[in-house]
Amino acid sequence: MAKIRVVVVDDSALVRSLLTEIINQQPDMTCVGAANDPLVAREMIRELNPDVITLDVEMPRMDGLDFLSRLMRLRPMPVVMVSTLTEKGAEITMRALEMGAIDFVAKPRIGVSSGLKELSTEIVDKIRTAASAHVKRHASELPVGISKPAVSSVAAASVAHVPAQRAPLGRISTEKVICIGASTGGTEAIREVLVPLPADSPAIVITQHMPPGFTTSFAARLDSLCRISVKEASHGERILPGHAYIAPGGKQFRIDRSGSNYVAVVEDTEPVNRHKPSVEVLFKSAAKVLGPNAYGIMLTGMGGDGALAMKEMRDAGSYNICQDEASCVVFGMPRMAIQAGAANEVLPLKQIASALLERLALGGGVRHRI
Repeated sequence: MAKIRVVVVDDSALVRSLLTEIINQQPDMTCVGAANDPLVAREMIRELNPDVITLDVEMPRMDGLDFLSRLMRLRPMPVVMVSTLTEKGAEITMRALEMGAIDFVAKPRIGVSSGLKELSTEIVDKIRTAASAHVKRHASELPVGISKPAVSSVAAASVAHVPAQRAPLGRISTEKVICIGASTGGTEAIREVLVPLPADSPAIVITQHMPPGFTTSFAARLDSLCRISVKEASHGERILPGHAYIAPGGKQFRIDRSGSNYVAVVEDTEPVNRHKPSVEVLFKSAAKVLGPNAYGIMLTGMGGDGALAMKEMRDAGSYNICQDEASCVVFGMPRMAIQAGAANEVLPLKQIASALLERLALGGGVRHRI
């Protein structure tokens, strides 16, 4: 098989050297070029036609976001962002994912040499995933935030897909909980599902594979776009209707019951399926605690994390929707869930929110369509 051709773009000579070394040590990939800024990278891309680019966020002459925006409009291709582990770096990385970057790696602020070498497995895994990802052309405009309960233009466009509700959601939202799992490509897929949901939606619990330091910015960005409230989950807090709770990076997140209430459990326990947070942990708790009061949604992502637990959810009475292959950035997690027999429906991303609202409005009875 032909090797994956990678161009590294970073203003640090040390980082360029380390990434080149890490890539060239892999039998299935090769670094065909390394550029110190986007203007040099632009010419390299034209000449070398790489399969994947690694792109630094902050660089001279043209920052990574400007370059990414132009690239995704004019020559869409798989990009893995190399971000600094800072609050500003996290915010910029979230914007890069919105603009079409496939994934990101967080480089340490100190000890870059040893830090990147420790991350070498993650780096090459993400390059491999990016090389096989579905890349779509992106417009230059980014979503804008809203002041609740008004709806942004992004939300208004998404709401057009939602059918007229046949019953108010409020009276059923206190017992139902929507459970979402995602990985590569999931930040934008989650946004697509959450933005159309009304303020009286059932509670939503979410595990998106993401390292520490980035889920706070991810939650804040979603909160600015949605009519529901979105936050990073905190240990022991009540899981309430009209709210979405995101698993903190580097922690496991599950749901439990305290009396008549659902509560969040956030723990610093071992990785499951190599992930922390893991979809398996959240979905297993949903099968045990929620039973038929759960709705499961599996979105784009590499691997099979959560597939077996999603089947447990279905066996316990939940209604499950998996994203279809054509709309996924990476079809791994939905594919594995479907193969496990976990899905009641397989739908394009843009239809998931409307299908979910339709089921809630009808009272949530299970309807097998596949």
